[in-house]
Amino acid sequence: LPGILFGFTIHEFAHAFAAYWLGDDTAARQGRLTLNPLAHLDPLGTLLMLVAGFGWARPVPVDSRYFRHPRRDDILVTAAGPVSNLVVAALLGLAFRFLPGDVGSASLMATFKLLMVYAIQINLVLFFFNLLPVFPLDGARIVQRLLPLNEAYAFARLESAGPLILMGLIAIGQVTHFSVIGLLIGTPVTFVRTVLTGL
Repeated sequence: LPGILFGFTIHEFAHAFAAYWLGDDTAARQGRLTLNPLAHLDPLGTLLMLVAGFGWARPVPVDSRYFRHPRRDDILVTAAGPVSNLVVAALLGLAFRFLPGDVGSASLMATFKLLMVYAIQINLVLFFFNLLPVFPLDGARIVQRLLPLNEAYAFARLESAGPLILMGLIAIGQVTHFSVIGLLIGTPVTFVRTVLTGL
């Protein structure tokens, strides 16, 4: 749970900070330019996270009319969330390498190392998961902004169905024990985690 809260908070703060840096203070005016997890938690998303193993934070409001280069800056703001999770995972992995290797399984250091591994894993999952091109994930927003205008409008029509598609894929994975999402992100998450931690 601490790793998930930390990952969600960093992710949403990065969106808010990037938007503010590029000229949009909408999130800042709504109290979202903060590392306080309470400002970013969504009640339903948090409840599902506790009982079902997946969830979401409150999306950061962004008004691209404040950007000098709306198309480019919107991509930067959108990408800031997942990229922040990758940076955090890399920094935690670097710190993990400096921790003592041989510790007793019941020691405080062993518990701390386990928490770090969970935090690395969760931030990597958030990075790869949010890059999936399915609305309302960041990956879909980035794809939409990169497409030519006509194709972007056509792609945007999928937005209303996006949450249903996402929830359906998650539900199918839990029922059948074969997760398409897990298949897509599981391998890169495991690979990068091994590179970072040696585990």
